Amino acid sequence: MKSFTWQDYRDFITVTHLQLGGPVIWCWDNLGTHLTDGLAEFAVENREWLEIFQFPSYAPELNPQEGIWSLVKRGLANFAAADLNHLVKVLKRKLKKIQYRPHLIDGCLTETGLVIEPW
Repeated sequence: MKSFTWQDYRDFITVTHLQLGGPVIWCWDNLGTHLTDGLAEFAVENREWLEIFQFPSYAPELNPQEGIWSLVKRGLANFAAADLNHLVKVLKRKLKKIQYRPHLIDGCLTETGLVIEPW
């Protein structure tokens, strides 16, 4: 499988901008491709419609999924999967349990300062 190049990201951001028809806010992690000179120059050249936020190297407080994975991993203590299919089955079951307990998801969001607002 081929990885995205910085040019692929540039093109993806450009198409996103064209399809949305307005400014774009993009959030990067510290993947090496995201930090290339080419993308930095592209961001500067298009700063009138593109704003890029660089996440810190590891910031679980900004990523609600970190809380979800923490809940899942707690349920896997002392677990040894027989094979990959067994592991997938157990992970899906644990994620489904979390899905039906919205207070757990809300707790993960609270840690980030994010809230879900009804439309």
